[in-house]
Amino acid sequence: MRARPFPEARAQHRGSPGRLRLIPALAASLSAAACGPGEEPPGRSAEAQHAAPDRAAALAAPPEPQLAPDAGAGAGAEGEPLAAREALRPGRGDRLASIAMRTFVHAAPDRRAARLGYLRAGAVVERAAEPSGHEGCPGGWYAVHPRGFVCIGRGASLDLEHDVVAATPAGPRRGEPYPYRYVVSRKPPPHLYVHLPSAAEQRRVEGRTRGQAPPGWTRRDEALLGPPDPITPFFASGRDLPKPFGAAEKVRFPSHRGRAKADSAFGLVSTFEWTGRRFGLTTELDLIPIERTSAVVPTAVHGVEVKTEGTPAFVMHHGVRTLKPDASGELKPDGWAPYRSGWVLTGKTAAGGAYAETDAGAWIPASTLRVARLGRDLWGHAARGRKWIDISIELQILVAYEGERPVFATLVSTGRGELGDPATTSATVQGTFFVREKHVTATMDGDELSETSVDLRDVPYVQYFHNSYALHGVYWHDAFGKVRSSGCVNLAPPDAAWLFEWTDPPVPEGWHAAFNDKGGTLIYIHA
Repeated sequence: MRARPFPEARAQHRGSPGRLRLIPALAASLSAAACGPGEEPPGRSAEAQHAAPDRAAALAAPPEPQLAPDAGAGAGAEGEPLAAREALRPGRGDRLASIAMRTFVHAAPDRRAARLGYLRAGAVVERAAEPSGHEGCPGGWYAVHPRGFVCIGRGASLDLEHDVVAATPAGPRRGEPYPYRYVVSRKPPPHLYVHLPSAAEQRRVEGRTRGQAPPGWTRRDEALLGPPDPITPFFASGRDLPKPFGAAEKVRFPSHRGRAKADSAFGLVSTFEWTGRRFGLTTELDLIPIERTSAVVPTAVHGVEVKTEGTPAFVMHHGVRTLKPDASGELKPDGWAPYRSGWVLTGKTAAGGAYAETDAGAWIPASTLRVARLGRDLWGHAARGRKWIDISIELQILVAYEGERPVFATLVSTGRGELGDPATTSATVQGTFFVREKHVTATMDGDELSETSVDLRDVPYVQYFHNSYALHGVYWHDAFGKVRSSGCVNLAPPDAAWLFEWTDPPVPEGWHAAFNDKGGTLIYIHA
């Protein structure tokens, strides 16, 4: 495998609805990137200074929360032991906050215990009233809902008014196709401000004069980003933004942290109107001037839920008419089948197989359809009614099953190496795998030694199933139905969001990721 894997994509620019608009340099850079995350840099999590837990320990089943011994037994009031035990369980309204980019949740109150997942900076979750121990954690290990333990320290705080929390107006919009509002940098890339800058600060940093027209600003960008958010008390105070532990800060000036990396893309937590300009707040708590970026255009592609018996299929031609029978039974033009739209075929045909019936009652020319091949139950999953996913590289179609019944299908983009050897080409690995990590969003970097290195923040709904191979949404291309990636399975964000909530392991509410080395939902990838 490549040493620094990363998802590859090239943007298309056609000006048509539903296509992603990216700057040409970013598109060129992405064509050289690889699939998967880069090696986690030092400080990216609050535990980077500690050795990673033993893989054998990570495979151990998560234990029940460890409760303190009945300290009051035989000495205190009759109800004290129960009260002490209950104080070690979440459920009394006490909460803690993540103040690091990754605050890991452990299976036991011990840094060597398996990691169950992590919280993102600004997240607030329910906790126990009292710690379950202090081993390797002076601030104490607190049980959190629904399972696991978090260490209070550089990664988490009991202070719900901590600056990192106050500076984070909202978390990701989980379940929505785009958990953040996405933008990509123009040239030159935007400056990273540490607070909402005054007009004088903007002039000193950017040479910008008041009243200057924002370059490249369009009404479409405004519509895509939606209305600006109200300025929160933290930003109104003029305080500098804190840096969550693990967030990169290579340079610092009085009002900014230098420029963003060239060819960057960002997920924005919020946007604010300020001094006649619009600023966006990134997930690493930097403020960027929006007109130095371009807003991502959402894709029109989305999969089809299979609610009746039938076979999923997708229209792969433009300008396709749907037909319906008239009173005499003759098929007459009735409407349009959008390019790459999904349908469920009943199995009935007409005119010698020239037309296929859909469960919506419309008939579609069979020659325009790419029809899924329903998978075989090779592992007994179907017989046991379990969930599994079938991905065909030749068809570029993913089908999700519950037992023997297909429940969802969509178009994907797999590796450009097609059916080649993943060790020597950008092909997607074939075989049987299990989802082992799920991230609501994840940053994917290019090779730091490459001149074409890119920086894509908050790639949506990432599900790793083998080494650095993952299912994930993409916001930088709209080529679903064609090979495009450097190995990962690229999904339209609406489909990535659907699958993320459907697969195992589940990611608890308030968490940003969940891990399961024993394996979650089965994925079968084949020709």
